[in-house]
Amino acid sequence: MSSWGKYKPNESGKNSWSQEEAFEKLTTFCAYQDRCPWEIRRKLYDKGISDEPAKRLIEELIEEEFVNEERYARAFARGKFRLKKWGRNRIRMELKMREISEDLIRKGLSEIDPEEYYDTLLTQAEKKWENTHESDTYKKKFKVTQYLMNKGFEMDLIKDAIEGLISDQSQ
Repeated sequence: MSSWGKYKPNESGKNSWSQEEAFEKLTTFCAYQDRCPWEIRRKLYDKGISDEPAKRLIEELIEEEFVNEERYARAFARGKFRLKKWGRNRIRMELKMREISEDLIRKGLSEIDPEEYYDTLLTQAEKKWENTHESDTYKKKFKVTQYLMNKGFEMDLIKDAIEGLISDQSQ
């Protein structure tokens, strides 16, 4: 099975694009927000354009600087961290799913300030700790750890943050 997964091209002709119309629509799509080739391929496939025509359109968008994978990776990492409070692991996984190279993923993750990252982790841990109604400290720790791991934070940092929370509360 291809990387398209469940996506099937639009065969009805309804909402499909001509080659010329596609480039015009995609420039608007890319100007609104940074996009990666994977997202554009999905969009084109949905509009009934695939294979060689899609490849040519993507190459043209890259040539015209509407698409730049490094710029995309950096913007994606910054945005998902600042807005959604995702950790590095989640951001890495999402970028891999979008077929971004490991080198560009590293560049994207370099946009995240380590101090701001740890402060965000602490804030997320504190909020979740306060909102988790569990009398058993062990179970509470487990629930908060699971939540933070799902957000994509690293286990060693989570452990430090939670231990810090528990020691602060026992004083």
